[in-house]
Amino acid sequence: MPLSQSQITRFLKSVHPYDALPEDVLEDIARRADIQDVDADAQLYDLGHTLPGVFLIYEGLVEITDENGAVVSQLGLRNSFGERGLLRNGKAATRASAQRASILIILPPDLVQDLVNSHEIVSRFFNRTRGDRSGPQSLATSAIDVLMARDPATCLPDTPVPEAARLMRDKKISSLCVTNADALLGIATLRDISSKYVADSLPPDTAISEIMTSNPITLSPTDIGSDVLHIMMERGIGHIPICKAGQLVGIVTQTDLTHYQAVNSAELVRRIAHADSPAEMATVTAEIPQLLVQLVAAGNRHEIVTRLITDIADTATRRLLTLAEDKLGPPPVPYLWLACGSQGRQEQTGVSDQDNCLMLDDSVTNGDMPYFQSLAKFVSDGLDVCGYFYCPGDMMATNPRWCQPLRVWREYFNGWIAKPNPEAQMLASVMFDLRPIGGTFELFADLQANTLKAASSNSIFVAHMIANSLKHTPPLGLFRGFATVRSGEHRNTLDLKHNGVVPVVDLGRIYALQGQLTEANTRARLKAAEAAGVLSPSGARDLLDAYDLIAESRLEHQVRRVKSGAGPDNYLPPSDLSDFERSHLRDAFVVIKTMQSAVGHGKGMLG
Repeated sequence: MPLSQSQITRFLKSVHPYDALPEDVLEDIARRADIQDVDADAQLYDLGHTLPGVFLIYEGLVEITDENGAVVSQLGLRNSFGERGLLRNGKAATRASAQRASILIILPPDLVQDLVNSHEIVSRFFNRTRGDRSGPQSLATSAIDVLMARDPATCLPDTPVPEAARLMRDKKISSLCVTNADALLGIATLRDISSKYVADSLPPDTAISEIMTSNPITLSPTDIGSDVLHIMMERGIGHIPICKAGQLVGIVTQTDLTHYQAVNSAELVRRIAHADSPAEMATVTAEIPQLLVQLVAAGNRHEIVTRLITDIADTATRRLLTLAEDKLGPPPVPYLWLACGSQGRQEQTGVSDQDNCLMLDDSVTNGDMPYFQSLAKFVSDGLDVCGYFYCPGDMMATNPRWCQPLRVWREYFNGWIAKPNPEAQMLASVMFDLRPIGGTFELFADLQANTLKAASSNSIFVAHMIANSLKHTPPLGLFRGFATVRSGEHRNTLDLKHNGVVPVVDLGRIYALQGQLTEANTRARLKAAEAAGVLSPSGARDLLDAYDLIAESRLEHQVRRVKSGAGPDNYLPPSDLSDFERSHLRDAFVVIKTMQSAVGHGKGMLG
C-alpha cells in the first residue's frame, strides 16, 4: 500500500517529536522518506547490519530481539526504532522482524542528521545520552583534580622545625607535606608549630616529624569538592593532601575553596558533627528532603546528589559512634562499623533505611560482646531517630549475626562462596556492597581483597550470583507499554527502585565480582568494569546512559513529592510523564533488559 505525502505528513503530526515541527519541515520529511511494505515474519535487519535509517511503524507489529534471541520489545503503531544504532555507529545492535504484515516509514540517515542539526527537540529525542550533561560547575561537583594545588611544598621527616617554618614563610603557605620519596608520611601546619613547638619550647634541632600529624586523612584526585568540605567541617581541619596510588600529587586548603556550592550540605554535616544527641541530629536530617529539592533544582547530576546525601548519613553514623563511646567508655578491642545497601554504595536518596554491620578484632572475648551489643543498639536507635529506619530484614549490627569477630566474617564469606544457596546469594549480594564508615579500617582491607579473589574464581558461585541478579527485571510490558505494580497501595505505578535502579545495581555488582573490582558505587563499578575489559565501551555507554536516566527520573519524582507536601518515595505513576519522557524511560529499560540477557547467557561484554 503506497502512502501519499499528505498521508505521511498527517501521520507525523501524531508522532513525537515530529508533532512539534513546522508544516514545511514535515512536508520535506514526507518527500524524503522511504516506504517499506513488508510481509509477516520478514526480517528488517540483523545484528551488525548497516541501518537504512530510523523506522516508524505506520501499520503492523515489529519484534525487537537481542543477540541471544531474547525479545526486548514489541512495537506497534507510531512506535519508532533504530535510532540508537544509527546515531552511534550506523550499525544495528539488535534484530528486528515483522510479526505481521506492516507498513514502515524509513527516515534516511542524511534526513535524520539534518533534523538533529536543525531542530533542538529532535536532537533531544535522538541524543538520549544524559551522561554528558556537565551540570553546574561548582565546588560540590568539581573534581578535586581541578581544585587542588599541584606539586605541594614538601620536606623530609628529619628537617628541623625552624627550617620548615622558614620554608612556609618564604612560600607564603600554611602547611608542609612531610614525604619520603613522594610517599606521604604526615603534614605539619603553622598551628602545629605554634601549639607544639613554640608553646612547649622544644629544642631548635627538633625534627618536623616530631610535631607533624602522621598518616593524615587524604583524598584522591577523582573525589569531589564536597568531600573536602565535609571532612574539613567534620574533623575541624584546614588542609587535606591529595594522593594517587599512594603518591602525593596535590593539596587542598581552606583558601582553595572559593566557591559556595556545597555550603548547604556542608552546613548539615557540620551541625551533625557537633550535635550532642540523636534528637539534635534529627533536627538536621529532617532538612534532607529540602536539600534534595535544592540540589536537583540546581541541576546537579544524580550521583552528586546521592553522594552529598550519603555523606550526611556517614557523618551521623560516625557522630553516633563517638557519642556511644562517650557513654560506654573506650572499646575493649578495635572494631569497624560498615554500611551496606544504598549507604554502602553512596547512593542514598530522600528515603532510606539502614543496613550495617560490625566487624570486631579477633582478640574479642565473650565478655567484650555486651559492650558492642550496647554500642550497636545506641547507634542503630540513633539512626532510626534521625530518619534512617530499621532494616525490615534485620540487616543491622544489632543482630548478633552481623556483629562478629573478623574470623567469623571470613567464615561467612567462605561459606557463601562454597555453598551458594538462595540465602547465601542474597547475603553475598548485600555484603559485596560493604563500605567502612567508622573505626579501624584495616580490619576490612584483606577481607575484601581475599573474598573478591575467591568469589570470582568460583564459577559455580558466579553463576548463582548472576541468576540471583536477574530476579529484578525492568518493568516492560508489550506494545511499548510499562508493566506497573499490579496491586496494593502503589497499584499502577512504576517501582523505580526495585525494577529500575536495582537491576543496574545488580549488574554492576556482577561486573565487579567478575573483575575483582573494589568499587562499591554502581556508576564507579560500571566505569571500572569498562576499564578492566569486563564490559565493552559500547555496553558501558549504553548502560550508564540508561542508569542515569532512571536514577534522575527517580530523584525528580521524589522532588515532586516533596514539593507537594508528601514524603519522597520510589513509585512513579506513568501518567506523571510526558510522551517524550515515557519513550526515553522505556528505551532505558530495554537497554537494561538487553544487558541482563547478555549476562544471563554468559556474555560479560556487550558490543
